[in-house]
Amino acid sequence: MINESHLKARKDSVARKILNSEFFDYVMIAIGMIGYGMGWTLFLLSNDITTGGVAGVSSLLYWGLGIPVQVSYFGVNALLLLGALKVLGFRFCLKTIYAVGMLTLFLSFFTDLGQEMQLLHDQPFMASIIGAIFCGSGVGLGLSFNGSTGGTDIIAAIVNKYRDISLGRVILLCDIFVITSSYLVFHDWEKVIYGYVVLCVTAFCIDQVVNSRRSSVQFFIISSHYEEIAKRINQEAHRGVTVVNAQGFYSGNEMKMLFVLAKKRQSSEIFHIIDEVDPTAFVSQSRVIGVYGEGFDHFKFHK
Repeated sequence: MINESHLKARKDSVARKILNSEFFDYVMIAIGMIGYGMGWTLFLLSNDITTGGVAGVSSLLYWGLGIPVQVSYFGVNALLLLGALKVLGFRFCLKTIYAVGMLTLFLSFFTDLGQEMQLLHDQPFMASIIGAIFCGSGVGLGLSFNGSTGGTDIIAAIVNKYRDISLGRVILLCDIFVITSSYLVFHDWEKVIYGYVVLCVTAFCIDQVVNSRRSSVQFFIISSHYEEIAKRINQEAHRGVTVVNAQGFYSGNEMKMLFVLAKKRQSSEIFHIIDEVDPTAFVSQSRVIGVYGEGFDHFKFHK
C-alpha cells in the first residue's frame, strides 16, 4: 500500500514537472515572438528594410502590393507547416503553430504602431542593427524552447535535426535570395546592403541565444571527500557522476577522480557544492563542443 501511494505521488510529481515545463516553454515562446515582432515592424518594416525568410517575402508583398504582412506571413507558414508535420513531429509543429499565431497577432498591433512612431527613420543603419538584434533574439528564444517563427526556421530546424550545423548559418543561406530580391521592389542596392546587415546580425544573435542554453561543460574533481561531493552533485544538481581510479605520478598515491558533465548554467551550483564540502579540492573545468545522450543533445547523422 505504501509502495503504491509512493509510486502514485512520484508519477504526480513527474506530471507536474512536465506540465510546468511545457507552460514555461509557451510563455518564453510568446516573449520571443514579441521581440521578433517589435524588431521586424518597428525598426525594419517601417524603414523599408527587408529581412529574410517568410518575413522578407511578406515585407516585399506589403511594399509592392499592399498586402498586410500578417496575412501573407500566416498563409505561407500554414503551407510550410503542413509539409513539416511528418519530419519534425506534431509536438514541434504544435509549438510552431502557436508561435506563428502569436506573432501574427502581435504584427497587427506593431505594424500600425511602427508607422506612427517612425523610429530611426533618418538612421537606417542603426535601425538595421537594432531591428536585427530584436529579431535574432526572438527567433533564438523560440528555437531554444522547441518553437519556431516558421518560414526558413522550419527548414533550419529540419537540417539541424539530422546534421550538427549552426541554425544561424542555415537560415543565412536560405535567406540570401529573398534579401537580393528586394532590389526588384526598391531598385536601390543600398536597401539590399542593409538587408544583408540585418541577415548577418540576426544569424549571429540566433546562435548566441541558442548556444547559450545548449552550452555544456565538464569537470574533473580530485578530493578525499569525493563520495560526499558526488552524492550532492547527483541529488542537488541532478547530474550523473563517474568515479575514475587515478594515481599521482610523482607521489604514486592512489586516488579517486570525479568526472561530471553538466550544462554551463549549472557551473556555479557545482562549484558551490565543492566549496562547501572540500574547499581544498582540485577542480578542472572546460567547455565541450558537444555532449550527446540522455539529458543533453541527440545524435545527428544520416541513418
